[in-house]
Amino acid sequence: MKRGIQIVLLFFSLAIYAQQAKVDTAQVVVSGRINSAEAQTKPYVIMISTDGFRYDYAKKYQAENLLKLSSGGVQAKAMIPSYPSITFPNHWSLITGLYPSHHGLIDNFFYDYQRKEPYAMNSKKNAEDGSWYGGTPLWAMAEKQGMVSATLMWVGSASDAGGMRPSYYYPYHEKFKPSEKVDKVVNWLKLPAETRPHFITLYFPEVDGSGHHYGPDAQETETAVHLVDQAIGDLVQKVNDLGLKNVNFIFVSDHGMIKVDGGAPLEIPAMLLDKSRFDFYNSQTLLRVYVKNPAEVKKVYKELKANKTSDYEVYLDKRLPKYLHFATRDDQYDRIGQILLIPKAPKIFLEAGKKTSVGKHGYDPKIVPEMKATFFAWGPEFKNNLVIDEFANVNVYPLVTEILGLKNDQPIDGKLKVLKEVLKEKNK
Repeated sequence: MKRGIQIVLLFFSLAIYAQQAKVDTAQVVVSGRINSAEAQTKPYVIMISTDGFRYDYAKKYQAENLLKLSSGGVQAKAMIPSYPSITFPNHWSLITGLYPSHHGLIDNFFYDYQRKEPYAMNSKKNAEDGSWYGGTPLWAMAEKQGMVSATLMWVGSASDAGGMRPSYYYPYHEKFKPSEKVDKVVNWLKLPAETRPHFITLYFPEVDGSGHHYGPDAQETETAVHLVDQAIGDLVQKVNDLGLKNVNFIFVSDHGMIKVDGGAPLEIPAMLLDKSRFDFYNSQTLLRVYVKNPAEVKKVYKELKANKTSDYEVYLDKRLPKYLHFATRDDQYDRIGQILLIPKAPKIFLEAGKKTSVGKHGYDPKIVPEMKATFFAWGPEFKNNLVIDEFANVNVYPLVTEILGLKNDQPIDGKLKVLKEVLKEKNK
């Protein structure tokens, strides 16, 4: 019996190992890339995203390093995510300066009716296919202008979006601990000047994971905040020890988090279950409806509106509030759908038999302040001891291009004037 158990355990261990072996953790290095002589004289920017790091988490959980570093630099009262306040759309907005309706990543999961293909955030094929991603990500712009870049797990960074991948990147996985990511960034900065990246992006998922599983007020979420805060402190110390000149840090998040009412979810309207007439895409905080017969749109809209409850709103896509930049007039890729059902927080839509998490995001940050994100910045290019008002996240892009001296020749939604005040006088 004992030998039988050992054999079972051995097979179990081998199965686990085989699953782990499938995860590609190796760095990809694009050969032949070097910094131009001009690029070698430019500042460094390390742009750090901590997924789900709500605008008030640093103070709420006393993130010692982040509070200290940002108080000596720039702190925004909050940063406003693009709508919907979901991970993939907002990471791509931060890195392209475009609203989701303009860059095409309108959700974590969606269907493109022109391509006749679905997009899924957990699809390696989708993740590495740049044709899904509109706009020019900062690393592609840098590379095209002779500046080496590197990225650790940022959305879309393993793709050829914008025409060029970063010189150094990793296919997405969650095998690296925060401390390991810190060491990889430091190792990039130890490279010779010709091959050393001047633009680096770094991504931490831990806070978002804890917020989803346990809620924004849980001990586990506080622990995750402290874990990332310690990693940031270690990163800054190790970078300082290198003695490089003009290294600047920008700390952002994609959205916030709120505890939702999972015990009494909203039901999907019964009429929408007719697959011959409708497709719907439910992120639980936003229900997007595609009406297969365009002639039925107004009729369906009126029926949904007439039968709705007070817990959600029904919009024709073209009538969505302008400030959300998510209406028909904005939808450059025709991916949003014609009718939107928007629950009022903390309500969510939940399909029969499906589960939800304790914490969620995706709501309109103007109405639900818990959706607001974080922006901190510090380094030689930034003013000291400055607190600024809330601003939209698409404005981070032109700020980075200004610091790095990159020339943006593509249309973007972000405006440099929004954040130019955070830079020291020599940059104006």
